[in-house]
Amino acid sequence: MTDELEGVRDHYRATGLTERLKTVLAALGPEDQLLTPQQLGVLDQFHTRGLAATGELAQLAGIAAGMSILDVGSGVGGPARFLAATYGCRVTGVDLSEPFVDAARYLTERTGQSGQLSFQTASALELPFDDGRFDAVLLQHVAMNISDRTLLYSEIRRVLKPGGRFATYDVVLSGGEPHYPLPWARTPATSFLLTAGATREAIEPASFRMLAWQDDTDAAKAWFAQLRASGPPSPNLGVVMGPDFAELAANLGRNLMQGRLGILTAVFEAA
Repeated sequence: MTDELEGVRDHYRATGLTERLKTVLAALGPEDQLLTPQQLGVLDQFHTRGLAATGELAQLAGIAAGMSILDVGSGVGGPARFLAATYGCRVTGVDLSEPFVDAARYLTERTGQSGQLSFQTASALELPFDDGRFDAVLLQHVAMNISDRTLLYSEIRRVLKPGGRFATYDVVLSGGEPHYPLPWARTPATSFLLTAGATREAIEPASFRMLAWQDDTDAAKAWFAQLRASGPPSPNLGVVMGPDFAELAANLGRNLMQGRLGILTAVFEAA
């Protein structure tokens, strides 16, 4: 594994994560009581606007029943569980962090969805799947941890069927250097942001044709403003990311408000 990937994995190395989740979830009911993806939404959506953003991206990507979906950088499995429950599709998740993958499997057992979902530890730059396996690939708040965008997008294209959809929802550079620490990187050493234009220039040469392209920065700003006004939900992502998560999230909101960062939503079709 490269030093870059080691640094990213260390950032997300949440020790004792599954046990912490068990403790927090005890407030929702006994271990044998099934939970819904919506109940877990405050804990398992690692991106701005949470479940709402995942739902909008799925609609733009045309997710439907019976599809085979890959979630790259699947975290603890929140988007995968939501997609499977909402659309009746089969979802595979990959993540670089082994504790996240273990937690994703545990939470999926708690929602009774293990038959529809699978999770494994893998790098987005070396996906362990045959060519043309998936109908759609989702990438949410992941690319900014990856410097080799050419390899990232070509790997995504490789595992997509011809005509399959690639849907991305990511943070992009807008102007000036962002303030750190941030949810995906405590220092610039593991942060590899591109502008929206440079992102498109990196994706399209991998045999992709753009279907949808929108700037969701204003929606993200409104979401952060609402969070500031109401306070974070309890429990929240701090359970997963650690006690400094409030600072990391506040810095992301600050960077968005100052125009240093933006939020991009885009869908491409595999040519």
